[in-house]
Amino acid sequence: MSTERAVRAAEFALRHRRAFGFGWLLVLLLGGAVAVAGLGRLDQSFTASGGPGHRANQAIQERYGNGAAVAPLVAVVTWPAATDVRDTATARRFAAAVGRAAGPGARTVSYADTGDPGFLGADGRTAYALVYPGAGKPDLAGLTAVEEAAGTLRAGLRSALPEARTEVTGVLPLQHDSAEAGPGPVALAAKAACALGLLLLPALAFRSPLGTVAPLLLAGATSVGALVLVEAVAGFTEISFVVVYLVPVTALVLAVHRWAQPPETAARSAVTAGAAGAAACAALALFPAAFLRSVGIAGLAVWALSTATTLTLAPLLRSARPTKTAARAGSPRAAKAGRVRRPRAATGPLAATAGRVPGPLAVTAGRGRWPRVLPAVLGLLPLVLLAGAAPLLRVGNPEAHTLVASGPAREGLDRLTAAGLPSGVLNPLEVLVPEGADAAAVAARVARVPGVLLAAAPQAAGWRRGGAALVVVVPEAEPMTPGGAATLTSVRAALAAAFPDAGHPEAAPGPAAAPGSRDGVTGAGAVAPLVGGSGVVDRDLVDGVYGLLPYAVPAAALVAFGLLAARAGAGVAARAVCGGVLAAVGSAGALAVLWQWGPPGTGAVTGWVPLVVGTFAFCVSIDRSVALAAGGPGWAGPVAAGAGAFAVLALGIGPQVELALLVSGFAMAVLLDALTGGRPGRPVPEVRPVPRSSLQLV
Repeated sequence: MSTERAVRAAEFALRHRRAFGFGWLLVLLLGGAVAVAGLGRLDQSFTASGGPGHRANQAIQERYGNGAAVAPLVAVVTWPAATDVRDTATARRFAAAVGRAAGPGARTVSYADTGDPGFLGADGRTAYALVYPGAGKPDLAGLTAVEEAAGTLRAGLRSALPEARTEVTGVLPLQHDSAEAGPGPVALAAKAACALGLLLLPALAFRSPLGTVAPLLLAGATSVGALVLVEAVAGFTEISFVVVYLVPVTALVLAVHRWAQPPETAARSAVTAGAAGAAACAALALFPAAFLRSVGIAGLAVWALSTATTLTLAPLLRSARPTKTAARAGSPRAAKAGRVRRPRAATGPLAATAGRVPGPLAVTAGRGRWPRVLPAVLGLLPLVLLAGAAPLLRVGNPEAHTLVASGPAREGLDRLTAAGLPSGVLNPLEVLVPEGADAAAVAARVARVPGVLLAAAPQAAGWRRGGAALVVVVPEAEPMTPGGAATLTSVRAALAAAFPDAGHPEAAPGPAAAPGSRDGVTGAGAVAPLVGGSGVVDRDLVDGVYGLLPYAVPAAALVAFGLLAARAGAGVAARAVCGGVLAAVGSAGALAVLWQWGPPGTGAVTGWVPLVVGTFAFCVSIDRSVALAAGGPGWAGPVAAGAGAFAVLALGIGPQVELALLVSGFAMAVLLDALTGGRPGRPVPEVRPVPRSSLQLV
C-alpha cells in the first residue's frame, strides 16, 4: 500500500467512523473469545520439531504413551542407618511401593529391576527410582498430569514406607514448586509499582486521559486480531505456543510508537515499517524450523494488524477528543503550536512527512551535529558489546538447582546430591531399540560411554512393546551443560558405531535382518536405535533451529533492507536494519550475561526465549527507526520502551525462572533499543483536532 492510499484509508475510516468503530469493537470482544478458545490449536510441547531427537520422542510416545520429551519423576528414599540398600528384600520393597504409588500405565525402573549400583547413593542409605507416569504427553495437559502424579507418588511412598524418608523430585516438580511459591512482599510491591508506571507513563507523556487509554486499545485490537490469524494458520501447519508471549508485548510497544506520531507521520511510517517488518517475518517463516515459522507468522500478523489499527482505529480515537479543547485552524493557539513544532530538514523519501522532532537521519546545523552524534555512539557501544556475547549463549533448560530455592521437590534434589548422586539423574535418555536387536547388549555398550552413570534394559512389560525395547540411560551431567552435551554426542556416536550398516537413525523402528553382527548388538542391515528422552530437546534446538540462524537473520535483514530502501532511502534502511539486527543479537547477549554469568547462575537460557525476544527486538527497532526518520518525536521510543518494560515486569516479576527469563529479555530489548535510539526530545503539547476533519489533526 502506498502512503497516499494509507492517507485515503484513514480518511475513509473517519468518514465511516461508526462502522469502523463497531468493527473494531467486535474484534476486541468476539475476537478475544475466539482467540482464547483457539489456544488449543497451538503446539504446546515447546520442543523443536523435525530433529532426530524429536522424531525419536514421537516414536517412543506413539509406542509407549509416556516418557519421551517429558522428564520423569524421581522417587528418592533414604533408609535408616541400619538398612542395607543392596539387600534384595529392601530393594524390592521400594520398587513395589513405587509401582503401586505410580498408578496404572506408569513405567518405573530402580535397583531392584536392574541390579545397577548407579541407582544407589554413595552414603549407603539412599536409592532412587525413575517414574514415567501413564499420562505424560508433552503438552500443557500432560505436564499438569505429571505434576499431579508427583503429589500422588509422594503421598503413596510416605504411606508405604513410614520408617524411611521419601521425596519426589524432577524437572517438572521443581518448575511446579517455583510457580507455586508466588512472589514475596517485595516482588508484589514491585509488580504494583510497574503496573502503576504503565498507566502513569503514557499519561505523563501524552498529557491526556485519552493518551493513556488509546495505546492500550490499539494494542488490544492488534493482539486479538493477530492471535486469531495465527490460530487460523495453525490449522494448516505447526505453530508453537510461544507466539502467545510474543504477540501482545510487540503490539503494545508498536501501539505506543504509533500513537506518539502525528497522524500523517504515523500513517506513512506505519505502512513503510509495516511492509518491511512483515516481509522480514515472512522470510523467517519460510525456514524449515517450527520455532522460526511460529515467530515469523506471529510477527507478520502483528505487523499487519498494527498497520490496520494505525490507519483506521487510531484516527477514530484521535477524533474522540473533547471539542472544547480543539484548536481551530488559524487561531493564535494553533499558530503558537505551529511555531513550537516547526519541522527541520530530513533526508530520504520520508522527508515530506518530517515531523516535529528531527529523526536521527535529519540534517542539522554544523554546530549541533556532534553533540547529537556522541550520545548515539555511547548508546551503541554497550549494544555492540552485548552482541559480542551472544555467541556464548548456552541454550537449554536452566540447571535444576536454580529452578527453585525451597519446596518438596528441592528437598528431593538436595537429598540426591547429598548422597553423591549427580543432577543428570533428572534428565535421562531413552534409547528405543528395534525388534531383533539385543537391548541388553545396547545397554552394555552405552554404559561404557564416558559421562554415563548407568544404562539398563529393564525386562518389565512396560519397557518392551511389539518386539522393541527401551534402554534407560542416566547421564552424570545435565543436558544443557557442556558435559551433558558431550555425553549425548558420545552416546549417538557409540550407537552409530554399533550399527554401521543400519538404516538411517531417525527412521522408525522395524524388523532387523539376520543376526550375527558387531559386538552381538544387532544384525547387519537393521534399523539403528533412536535416542530420545527429555535430554535431547536442547540439542535439537541448537542443531535444528539455532543452526539456521546464520542464514535466517541475513535473509530477513536483506528483505527488510530492500523494502525500506525502496520506500524510505538507503540511509534510513541501513540504520533501521542494522539497529534491528543489533538489538536482536544484543538481547541474546544480555540474556547470557545476566542469567548465565550473573547472580542467577542458571547455566543456560531456555531455548525458545532468545528467539521470541530477538524477534520482538527486531520488530520494535525497525518501527522506531522508521518513525524517527519520518520526523516523529524522539521521545516516542523511550516512552514505548518504558511502557513495554513496565508491562512485562508487572506480569512477570516473581520466582518462576523461565518466566523471569522471558520478562527480563523483553525488558532488556526495549531498554537497549531506547538507549540506541538517539537523544529523546521533550514531549511537545499536541494541538487538538477539529472534529470530522481529514487527517489534519495536529
